[in-house]
Amino acid sequence: EVQLQASGGGLVQVGGSLKLSCATSGFTFTDVGIGWFRQAPGKEREGVSCINLGDTPRLYADSVKGRFTISKDDANSTVYLQMNNLKPDDTGVYYCAADFGANWGIACALESHFYDDWGQGTQVTVSS
Repeated sequence: EVQLQASGGGLVQVGGSLKLSCATSGFTFTDVGIGWFRQAPGKEREGVSCINLGDTPRLYADSVKGRFTISKDDANSTVYLQMNNLKPDDTGVYYCAADFGANWGIACALESHFYDDWGQGTQVTVSS
């Protein structure tokens, strides 16, 4: 059974940091792309960052470039999202998702329709 579990959210003040984790199981971790998405109340889900197979560029939404960093630990089948200098607009439920159609040498995508399985979200609240 494919499982993705996001964790690490919480309440933080403006300028603070959080590190989200996406623990995965039920599939070969090194064969898929992983994306982070978020959804704020009343807004559509948006792609935040993604990481794909091999040495392909990691992508970031313009709104988080320079503040967020995506990484992965193949040994533990986990993807992380380090979030620094958080802003109130970063508030939302953060989800991780798996793209089983990912290919070696092809960059990942921030569009949700590429992703096949989604985990439960983790709430991030940035207070001003």
